Amino acid sequence: MRDSVTVNMSATPDQVWDLVSDVTRIGEFSPETFEAEWRGKATGPALGAKFRGHVKRNQVGPIYWTTCKVVACEPGREFAFVVLGPGGITVNKWGYRLEERNGGTDVTEFFELAGVLPLRLYWAVLGWARGKRNHDDMLTTLNRIKKVVEAG
Repeated sequence: MRDSVTVNMSATPDQVWDLVSDVTRIGEFSPETFEAEWRGKATGPALGAKFRGHVKRNQVGPIYWTTCKVVACEPGREFAFVVLGPGGITVNKWGYRLEERNGGTDVTEFFELAGVLPLRLYWAVLGWARGKRNHDDMLTTLNRIKKVVEAG
């Protein structure tokens, strides 16, 4: 109920972090989440900050908003958030880890589905399809970020 994809980018960790931590730019990169906005008093990445993402599942629908909370915010190293479900329960965790390597940055996007029973059952039945979709979409997202960050 988890996966990750890593792409090396010819940029510094700080340059990449500026892109992955700016949720208002997610629509440029993600195949499914086409916009996001900070909520409450949040205006940028910070531990505990909340934002909401507008999702078009599988690029066809349904279309819905998710509420997310930043759980890792280390400039140049890691940006991660959880997606919150009904009652504020964690549904899954998404994030980016950055590691300087060979004059560039290895950027790893990852997700981890929460281990609650309904999600474990969902994953047992449809996990093969959703897992492939998540993997492919993470690769697409990282390659789009790579194109932008390497173009300067």
